[in-house]
Amino acid sequence: MPSETVDATRLSDEELVQCVLAGEKHLFEVLMRRYNQRLYRVTRAILRNDGEAEDVTQEAYVRAYQHLDQFAGRASFATWLTRIAIHEALARAQRRQRNEEIDAMEEPRRDSLQQLSTRVTPEQSASSTEARALLEKSIDALPDTYREIFTLRDVEEMSTTEAAECLGISEENVKTRLHRARALLRKELYARAGAQSSSAFQFMGARCDRLVNSVMLRIAELPSAASPAN
Repeated sequence: MPSETVDATRLSDEELVQCVLAGEKHLFEVLMRRYNQRLYRVTRAILRNDGEAEDVTQEAYVRAYQHLDQFAGRASFATWLTRIAIHEALARAQRRQRNEEIDAMEEPRRDSLQQLSTRVTPEQSASSTEARALLEKSIDALPDTYREIFTLRDVEEMSTTEAAECLGISEENVKTRLHRARALLRKELYARAGAQSSSAFQFMGARCDRLVNSVMLRIAELPSAASPAN
């Protein structure tokens, strides 16, 4: 489908993939801008570091471009891309040897979460920026398993089915872990912070542009993604 005759932003993910495979490399940027925030949130949920999350998101996009001809459409492109980002983030976490127990709440983290919940003041509640920062710190305090699930379901607002596909676990496990994550964050923390979870870990504006430009420069040096053989 010639991109010159169609607004590329109106094309589906699958149509854009076919255009890129056909040689319209520049259209990969449209896909990136659709999923920058999702991939950043997902990788940051695993790594808990802004800079590393940006680096891994870049690597995930480059990896996805290099293997674009392997996208078979069995899952949605968004799920396929998210799986790549999760794999890259987990590999980074393993390399730095900072994996922690994922199913047990450590005492220092529980104490930290409780302290955060009692430090909220009326002044903080009046400030959406401070409230969001407080919520982000609370999410960061969750054990890895719960933080990943909470980010996918409540921050990125994925369905239970898609979150299960991305993480390779059952839908029942997703529901169980999400219930535990929400319990740990405590309802009163939400009430006092006055922030919606979907506002946490935003990745827009200059940060989004910087990542897109960096990846597009790297992709420009790569061979065009090959169309799969008929």
